[in-house]
Amino acid sequence: MTANDYWGVLIITINFLVFGYFVAINTTYLALFIAAFVSAGRYVRRKRLVDLDELFRSPLTPKVSVIIPAYNEAAGIVESVRAALMLKYPRFEVVAVNDGSTDATIAALVLAYDLRQVTKVVERPVPCADIVGVYISTVHDNLIVIDKEHGGKADTLNAGINVSRGDIIVTVDADSLIEPDALLKIARPFLERPGETVAVGGVVRVLNGCTVREGNVTEVRLPQGFWANVQIIEYLRAFLGARMGWATINSLLVVPGAFGAFDRDALIQVGGYNRDTVGEDMELIMRMHQYFRKARRKYHIWFIPDPVCWTQVPVKIKQVASQRDRWQRGMIESLRAHEPMLFNPVYGAVGMTSMPFYFFFEMLGPVVELLGYAVIVLAQAFGFLGLKFLWLFLSVAVLYGIIVSLLGIALEGVALEHFPSVRSLSKMTFFAVLENLGYRQVNTWWRTKAYVTYYTRRSRWGDMERQEYSRATGKPGKQPVT
Repeated sequence: MTANDYWGVLIITINFLVFGYFVAINTTYLALFIAAFVSAGRYVRRKRLVDLDELFRSPLTPKVSVIIPAYNEAAGIVESVRAALMLKYPRFEVVAVNDGSTDATIAALVLAYDLRQVTKVVERPVPCADIVGVYISTVHDNLIVIDKEHGGKADTLNAGINVSRGDIIVTVDADSLIEPDALLKIARPFLERPGETVAVGGVVRVLNGCTVREGNVTEVRLPQGFWANVQIIEYLRAFLGARMGWATINSLLVVPGAFGAFDRDALIQVGGYNRDTVGEDMELIMRMHQYFRKARRKYHIWFIPDPVCWTQVPVKIKQVASQRDRWQRGMIESLRAHEPMLFNPVYGAVGMTSMPFYFFFEMLGPVVELLGYAVIVLAQAFGFLGLKFLWLFLSVAVLYGIIVSLLGIALEGVALEHFPSVRSLSKMTFFAVLENLGYRQVNTWWRTKAYVTYYTRRSRWGDMERQEYSRATGKPGKQPVT
C-alpha cells in the first residue's frame, strides 16, 4: 500500500466515523424530543386540573429561600431582587449574596432597600469563605443581604445555603428574572413527592429584547442581532427539549444554575456546591445521583417546563466565546470527577445512558466535529469521496440538526403554550438554520479550545456586560458591568 493509499483509507475511515457520530447525536436528540413532547403533553393536562392557590394555602407549606449570588452586578441586582420579592408564594425569603464585588453592588442594594447591618452567628454546614456582614431590610422583612469575601459562584451559593432557613433552596442568577408564579410551580414536586424529590429544574428563556417593568417581563419579543437570536434556538433545543427528555428516565445531569430548586437537607447531605469547579451546577447533580444511588435511597430529579426564568445572554462575540468555554470546562471537570459512574450499572440510567452521551457526544464531541469538518474538506479536495457523500454528510450534520432545532421551537408552543406570531416564527426558523450552519461550527471551535483553558486551570466567574432595565420604558439602559 502506497502512502497515498494509506492516507486515503485513513481520511475515508474518519469521514465515516464522523458521519456515524452526527447520525448518533442527532438521533439521540430526536429521541429525547419525542420523550419531551410526551412529557410536556402529560404535564399540561395535569396542570389544568390543579389549583396552585389552593395547593399552597396550607399552613404546612414549606418555606422557600431564594438565593441570588452576585459578583459585580450593580446594573441589574436591584431589579433581580425586586422581581424575587414580588414572587407569589406564601412563605419565602430572598437571600442576595455579594461575592466581594469591586463595583457598587452592595451600595445599590443598601440604597434601594434601606439595609441595616445586623449581628448574626452563621453556622457552616457547607464550606464557604468568610462572611463580612449580614444585612436586613427595613422595607422588606423577608430580604437578607450577605456580604462576603470573594470566593467564586459555588462558594457564594454555599454562603447563601448557610444563612438561609428555607426547606427548599431556589437558586437564581443575578442577571435573571423569574415569573411571579414560578415558585409555586417549581416547588410543587416537593409537595407531591416529599422526601423523594431532591432537585427540580425550570425553563430558562432569553430576556434580551423583552420589555421589563417593575421586575416583570410585560412583553415577550425577539431581540435584535445575530448572537442573541441563535442562543434562543440553542436554549430551546439543549435546555428545554434535551433536559425534559433526560428527566423522563430520571437521568438529568444538569439543573440550571440560573433557576433550580433543591431540598435543603439533600444539599447539605451531599456537601453543598463544589468550590473547585466552574461547572458547579452539573457537578452537584452528578454528585446527588452518585450519593443517593449508593445510599439506595429512592429519589427523583425533575425538570418541569413552565416555571420560567428569564436571563440575559451575552451579545458580544468575546463574551459568548468566554461563556461557552466556561460551560465546556465545567462539563469536562464534572465528568472526569465522576468517571467511575460511566457505564456502571449501579447508577442505572445515569451511568448507562446519560453519562455516556455527555462523555462521548458533549465532552469529546467538539473535537470529533472539528476533525470531521477538516477531513471532509480533505476528502473532497483529493477526490477520496464523491459529491454524493458530501451532500449526505451535510444532510446529517446540518439538515438533521435544523430539524431538531425546529422541534425545539414546536416544543416551546406545547410546553409553555406560547405560540409565536407568524413573523416571529419565520424569524426563529431563519435562525434555526443559522444556528446549525454557522454558529454551531464556531461554537465547536470555542468548545475545543476549552481543553486548553481546562489544562491551564483557569477558573473564574467570567465577565459579561449587563443591561439595566428602565422601569418606565422597559428598554435597556447603558450602564455596563466590567
